[in-house]
Amino acid sequence: MKKSIRDYDLERKTVIIRVDFNVPMKDGVITDDNRIVESLETIKYAMEHGAKVILLSHLGKIKTEEDKKGKSLAPVAAHLDELLGGGKVQFVPETRGALVEKAVSEANFGDIILLENTRFEDVNGKKESKNDPELGAYWASLGEVFINDAFGTSHRNHASNVGIASQLPSAVGFLVEKELRCLVPVTEQPEKPFTVVLGGAKVEDKIGVIRNLVKKADFIVAGGGIANTILKGMGYEVGASLVDDQNLQFCNEILRQNRDKIVLPVDFICTTDLKSNQGTLTKLGQIKPDQIIADVGPETIQLFKQYLDISQTIVWNGNLGVTEYSSFSEGTKATCEILKANHGVTILGGGNTAEAAINFGYKHAFTHISTGGGASLDLLAGEVLPGIEVIDDVCPQKRIAM
Repeated sequence: MKKSIRDYDLERKTVIIRVDFNVPMKDGVITDDNRIVESLETIKYAMEHGAKVILLSHLGKIKTEEDKKGKSLAPVAAHLDELLGGGKVQFVPETRGALVEKAVSEANFGDIILLENTRFEDVNGKKESKNDPELGAYWASLGEVFINDAFGTSHRNHASNVGIASQLPSAVGFLVEKELRCLVPVTEQPEKPFTVVLGGAKVEDKIGVIRNLVKKADFIVAGGGIANTILKGMGYEVGASLVDDQNLQFCNEILRQNRDKIVLPVDFICTTDLKSNQGTLTKLGQIKPDQIIADVGPETIQLFKQYLDISQTIVWNGNLGVTEYSSFSEGTKATCEILKANHGVTILGGGNTAEAAINFGYKHAFTHISTGGGASLDLLAGEVLPGIEVIDDVCPQKRIAM
């Protein structure tokens, strides 16, 4: 078991917290602040226990100077300060250097300092993403305790998580604790019947999950690109739909070994132009070569409901349709409604599924919505998460003074 933030005496300590503020923004405006809100408990705990808090986060992928445009954490700092009541957060538009050191030195205990996007360090040599030892050591030098509360990046070996934790006393925050408490039991002994709902674009992203959970799941309900790929492998016409051709053989093998477990769509909403936001109800076996499968149809929703209604544990990752368009979001919305009525354990594996469910008004309809799509997939696939593995293990003392 990993140490918790509760295990340290934070009074008059400088605490570095790796948060996940990788939130969607449009024209500098945050469109979904769920990840920021989920981090507040850990941040407030550190403040209220007398710590000076340094926050680190990334925002988007940065490879060039051009990529930096629109990727500053300044709007996030302003929104976080608003959520905390104002006058609490100082934003430093640098990732290291004299300005950072001055801000840390002059801040009072109980204050919060948010540094600039950690992936700005990726422009010259991917120092963040490749866990550059010098960068990790520099960030570690700014504080005395490290807290990982960024579950969404815990599957990455980066300087801002593994690099810092390797050099400071470390623990997980409340958000990461909650993620592990909800997800780990699913990987070990889920209550039966156990159903996995898989959608989304790429089979490749979910190969590990499928291999690991197909052994434990009673049913695999498939939609989106995964269903398209399986159906094509079975010989069905899927038109111009999204298909992961590189993993057709894998899907064929999984289907052959687990045909009684895998539940596939029987009708669809198809279109020849997604941007038209108009679709036609089409049965399996009647899809034309120029059509695109954009969503599952009403018969499929009812079929899926039969399996979901009897399930005591449900894990869902990947939208069942192209939810950016209203006409192709009904399958995903209907699944949200079905899971809302379920009295078992219902978990959304982060990423686009979580974003869609929240946008559709189902934020509180599930047992747990993960803040980390990739991290939750890796954990469910039985992989070790480097950002968690590096954290100090619990020792007999419940509280450690430094």
